[in-house]
Amino acid sequence: MTRVKVKVCGIRSLDEARAAQDLGVDALGFNFWEHSPRYITPDSAGEMIGSLSPFVACVGVFVNEDPTRVREFHLKSGLSAVQLHGDETPDYCRALAPIKSIKAFRIRAGFNPASVRAFPVAAILLDAGVSGKFGGTGESFDWRIALDVKEYAHVILAGGLTFENVADAISRIRPAAIDVCSGIEAEPGRKDLGKMKRFMAEVDKANSLLVN
Repeated sequence: MTRVKVKVCGIRSLDEARAAQDLGVDALGFNFWEHSPRYITPDSAGEMIGSLSPFVACVGVFVNEDPTRVREFHLKSGLSAVQLHGDETPDYCRALAPIKSIKAFRIRAGFNPASVRAFPVAAILLDAGVSGKFGGTGESFDWRIALDVKEYAHVILAGGLTFENVADAISRIRPAAIDVCSGIEAEPGRKDLGKMKRFMAEVDKANSLLVN
């Protein structure tokens, strides 16, 4: 099995982005939802992305945004992919093709793993469902649901991941990737580089133990 990849979401400064890049993070997330404490403008994100290695994927995070604006932001900021973290429908996702898309699902009671099959996207991100929130809550959910979703799609595991539990998540679930945000923050919107380093050390340790 290939190693589990890592996306660090909520990047707001070049120092954070470069630190993540140097630690071997595979993808960086830039939040374009204006109500988030991790919000960044497309211009700022674009400047940052232009200074980074071309081998790090850059993902724009959107919440119920107009598809035309998603396309504009994708082009303007030089994004590798977009992450849809609102209530977007399969038709919405289809309208963004050929842009690579990740559809986030906020897991609540009654979630049907097979429902992800309707979404024509590159991967499915699973996060905790918290009323009134669209992610970055630091809450987790029953990871066993991710095992069921893996039957239908590539899974990105998110929600409440820290350096204390990420190795367990990787060994138990073996998702395609993990997504971390609040678990490596000093406060909402500001990363703790020490936590990020410890997180990546645990990821590397867990990945070294994976067997085919």
